[in-house]
Amino acid sequence: MASTYLSLYVHVVFATRERAPTIRKEWMNDLHAYTGGTARALGVTPLEIGGVADHVHLLLGLKATHTVSDVVREIKRASSVWVSREKNRGFSWQAGYGAFSVSRWELDALRTYIAGQEEHHHAVSSADELRALLLEHGVEYEEKYFE
Repeated sequence: MASTYLSLYVHVVFATRERAPTIRKEWMNDLHAYTGGTARALGVTPLEIGGVADHVHLLLGLKATHTVSDVVREIKRASSVWVSREKNRGFSWQAGYGAFSVSRWELDALRTYIAGQEEHHHAVSSADELRALLLEHGVEYEEKYFE
C-alpha cells in the first residue's frame, strides 16, 4: 500500500482541578470555542466539544502523526492559560484525562451525548459519568483518584 489511510476518532474527557465547578456558564462557550481553535491549530479536527462547570468532553479526529497524550497536553495547557488570563485567574485542569476510541458509526450518538451534557448532569455526577465510561471501555482504575 503506497499511502496511509486511517479513520481515528477519540473521545477525551478531563476535569477541572479537584473537580471544582470553576467553568462559568457566561464563558463556557468561549472556552469550548478556544479549545476547538487550539485543536485545529494542532491539525486535529474537533467534531464536538461540550461539558459542564467541572469538566469537558472533546470528540476529536486525529491524523496518523498525532499522539493522544501530546494533543491533550497541548489543549489543556493552552486552554488553562487562556482561562487564567481572560476569565478566572488561577484556573487549572486536574492531572490526567480519559480517552476512548470511537468508531465512525458512533459519532452521531456521541455528538448528541456531548451536546447534552448540561441535561445529563442533572442526574449523574461527573465522577460517576467517568466511572461508567471507564467500565464501558474495560479500563481499570483506582477509586482513590475519584475521592
